[in-house]
Amino acid sequence: MEFPKEFRRATQADVAAIRDLTRAAYAKWVPVIGREPKPMGVDYESAIRNHRFDLLYLGDVLAGLIETVDEKNQLLIENVAVSPEFQGLGLGSKLMAHAEEIATSLGYDRVWLYTNQRFTDNIALYRKLGYHIEREEDVGGGTIKVDMSKTLSRQP
Repeated sequence: MEFPKEFRRATQADVAAIRDLTRAAYAKWVPVIGREPKPMGVDYESAIRNHRFDLLYLGDVLAGLIETVDEKNQLLIENVAVSPEFQGLGLGSKLMAHAEEIATSLGYDRVWLYTNQRFTDNIALYRKLGYHIEREEDVGGGTIKVDMSKTLSRQP
């Protein structure tokens, strides 16, 4: 079944929904890495003041979100999360494409993100979408941070 998809910019009123969706989306990784992933513990009241959040709705249900940071010469994808009941439907790809549209609208030709080396499904998705690994860094505690980026083609 196809649902109408709609993006909306988040406001401070969305903080609880952002926190809840992110915690649900990342919960599957807790057993993989033995702790809560970083996005599960973020102060979203503060983050929403400093970062852009775009919420993806299917009908009237919040299904996913993407958090981006304008670094003045490139766009950082800080967080991409899809509600567990909507995972596997291509919404992650749609969210990533939305971030690339944001970067292009800002005049940037580079988007980057970082993830945990153990999040193999995510890394596979990012590679499928044209991202490549720039570097891997041991950040301690058995965690390897993987930096990935994509160069966007400039529109004439």
